[in-house]
Amino acid sequence: MLNFFKNLFKKNYESLSAADFKAGLAKDPKAVLLDVRSPGEFAGDKIKGAKNINVSSADFGKKVAALDKSKTYYVYCRSGARSGMACNHMAAQGFQVYNLSGGIMSWPY
Repeated sequence: MLNFFKNLFKKNYESLSAADFKAGLAKDPKAVLLDVRSPGEFAGDKIKGAKNINVSSADFGKKVAALDKSKTYYVYCRSGARSGMACNHMAAQGFQVYNLSGGIMSWPY
């Protein structure tokens, strides 16, 4: 029973500092930068080259299922919480994902 609860909150992805996140993106030309905030938030500040899939939308799972699992995904939101949820979901589906710790607020423009 204890293992059930332990696995319930287990992270299946790695959170990276902004410097490591940026370096990882730069090293992998096939990497995908994914912003999981709302379209309204995405319309404001964003990291150049990011694609937007709203983690709070009803079709998030469907959109993620259509992504290429052979690519590595670097995922961010405003503070790192929603992107953490997205990473957990994506990792459970077999994706290689990294979360931006601190979200876009930690990004060194």
